[in-house]
Amino acid sequence: MLSYLGKKIGIALGKDVSPINFATYVHNRLSFFLKTALVIGAISTFWQAQYQSTFEILLILLITTLPVVLGNRFDVRIPHIFETFAVIFVFMSLFLGEVYDYYGRFWWWDKVLHTGSAFLLGVLGFLLVYVLNEKKEIELELNPSFMALFAFMFAVSIGAIWEIFEFTMDQIFGLNMQKSGLVDTMWDLIVDCLGAMVVSVFGWIYIKDRENDSFLERWIEDFIEKNPKLFQHGSEAEHEKPGSD
Repeated sequence: MLSYLGKKIGIALGKDVSPINFATYVHNRLSFFLKTALVIGAISTFWQAQYQSTFEILLILLITTLPVVLGNRFDVRIPHIFETFAVIFVFMSLFLGEVYDYYGRFWWWDKVLHTGSAFLLGVLGFLLVYVLNEKKEIELELNPSFMALFAFMFAVSIGAIWEIFEFTMDQIFGLNMQKSGLVDTMWDLIVDCLGAMVVSVFGWIYIKDRENDSFLERWIEDFIEKNPKLFQHGSEAEHEKPGSD
């Protein structure tokens, strides 16, 4: 999406704007803005002696760095568009939702974020099974329907685990993460299913027709381009290691 927008802006300005550079520029600026807002929020709550909120904001700030840390740890390059959405989601759910009580102020806030989380988790699940299916040393030949089902079940399962986590926190620490209890839990699971289903359908279409142009296709191609070693045969990856002949 950002790559496509970068091309259009380049055409409008009469300049050769690299889609990759444009996506990187947008991600860096947006990430800087959100993290700056978190730092300001932490300072503000500390100044007002709201130490619990300060701790929560600093924890959120730490969480926003996880995509980069995990990517470097496991030598996996995460596409900027996915990383950007992940940072935005953490900012909206934890910072605005929990610290500034957007969940209580806007009844639809929780539902929108659950749908978005299922969407992102569905993409992650699809990428996981896609990598396994395409990796040459792993003898798997999964059909498109199973891959779509895996992505759907992956996202819904994580959503269900999160609901168990909310219930546990409410029971042990007397919190109110479930809001209206069973009704809130069921609606959360329903919107989780809807978000996961959208990704599953797009993923199934992509596998069935590789020429189909969709956001998921561009994300997959971006992921493959950034992580060529994941899709190489073991001997090929070994051959490309520094110092190998």
